[in-house]
Amino acid sequence: MSNVSYLHARNLVKSYGEHRVLDGVSLSASPGQRIGLVGENGSGKSTLLRLLAQQELPDDGEITVVAQGVGYLAQVLDLPDDATVGDAVDAALVEIRLLEQQIAVAAEEQLLDELGDLLTAFELRDGYSADARVSSAMSALGIGFLTRERQLGTLSGGQRARLALAGVLSAEPELLLLDEPTNHLDDQALAWLEHRLRAHRGTLVVVTHDRLLLERVTTAIIEVDERKITRYGNGYAGYVAEKKAARQRWEQAYAEWVGEIGHWTEWRGTTAHRVAPGRPIPDHNKCKYNGDGRRVQASIRTRVRSASERLERLYADPVPKPPEPLHLNAPLDAAVREGAVLELQEARVDQRMCVDELKVEAGQRLLVTGPNGVGKSTLLDVLAGVLEPDRGTVTRNGVVGYLPQETVVARPKQTVLAAFGGSAEKLASLGLFRESDFGKQVGALSIGQRRRLALARLLNQESDVLLLDEPTNHLSLALVEELEAALADYPGAVVVASHDRLLRQRWRGEELRMPAGGRPAGSSSRVKA
Repeated sequence: MSNVSYLHARNLVKSYGEHRVLDGVSLSASPGQRIGLVGENGSGKSTLLRLLAQQELPDDGEITVVAQGVGYLAQVLDLPDDATVGDAVDAALVEIRLLEQQIAVAAEEQLLDELGDLLTAFELRDGYSADARVSSAMSALGIGFLTRERQLGTLSGGQRARLALAGVLSAEPELLLLDEPTNHLDDQALAWLEHRLRAHRGTLVVVTHDRLLLERVTTAIIEVDERKITRYGNGYAGYVAEKKAARQRWEQAYAEWVGEIGHWTEWRGTTAHRVAPGRPIPDHNKCKYNGDGRRVQASIRTRVRSASERLERLYADPVPKPPEPLHLNAPLDAAVREGAVLELQEARVDQRMCVDELKVEAGQRLLVTGPNGVGKSTLLDVLAGVLEPDRGTVTRNGVVGYLPQETVVARPKQTVLAAFGGSAEKLASLGLFRESDFGKQVGALSIGQRRRLALARLLNQESDVLLLDEPTNHLSLALVEELEAALADYPGAVVVASHDRLLRQRWRGEELRMPAGGRPAGSSSRVKA
């Protein structure tokens, strides 16, 4: 690969209708840089990636790309159902296929100078082994059995996504732009992808919520928030460290502001009046004594006015109070309560879930894992009482707090504050919404905002047991880290279903594996602390 390639974007602006997504965004990247693009759902990450890939044009600003090939992976393979696997591969290798055609024409017409340049470009892309790389990548991603003649309409969504990923990576472009490449991948495929991306010698910009991939692959993080971007060096660890440091600086600035307000308020009320103590008239000189008194009063007025002006400046430029650290509430005796808080006996749900016996004890931590479609969400729905089993019994002792995977909007015209169900002061203290958003209708919220509202409602109640279905979905990574810290301090029982690899790696508790068929793995489906 060349060492002169680069990506540069300057003052990008993009709106859809009246909704502005990006406003004055600038970034640059050079060979060897692997950038993670993060932010809540709806923040503009995919839009920015499409602009960089020149799939869309910005309303304003400019983008400069110098690279031997640009590979763009969208979240959806944009080909018709009657197209074939071979068509998808050819589309991914279109630049290499074009070079092959141009080389053939130049050779036939004996255009030697042009032929030399084309062959150099072809060799830089390692075009001779492109099809072999596709086969190898498809095998590593678990779709090596697909034939070139297979129609895309017969593939699952996961197979289509993995096919697109195999094609983009096999084209060996210098600039890789990947939108959620970890979707639909198992652990083995994810390990292969991480190795492949670390070995990429060009530039990588990847949109992902996979914190473990960010931790293992990226050299820098760019966060998209409020139509702007912020860049963090030193990969995901640097991002987390800087977020923590920024929070500490905010807390310190707020404490200093509050201290200044207190100091100057006290000064104006008391200290400013302590110019001279009362004393007897010296030498019976009443005129001098009265003159001194007038000077004292003038000094007091000056000091009071100075303190008032200082307070006015402080109040005119306030430091907002930092949100409180996330805290999950449990009843006072939750940590010492004995016995099972949840229990299933012979529970069945329409071939989606089969659990012979499951007990969750007070204070227990249980991680539910398994591939998609094995009944993890169904299990949590049953435990929460959202879904009644076709057979079997469910026993709940205590208050259950539930964060489902999908947030259902039952009353779209309800305001955020009304849906929260608590005071404006409490909602503001959580830091999940700006006060200007309290009056927004729930139906107008983005997916990420709806997820934050569901989390806010959970934080506002006391629960003996928490049921969390993919709790890290649709949240900013900084908020995910906060939520994990809050879970670590929560004394009640916790049942979590999650594909989040970093959450699973950090998990301190028991694990319930659910294989195909929905019956928990192991010699017994009974789980007790």
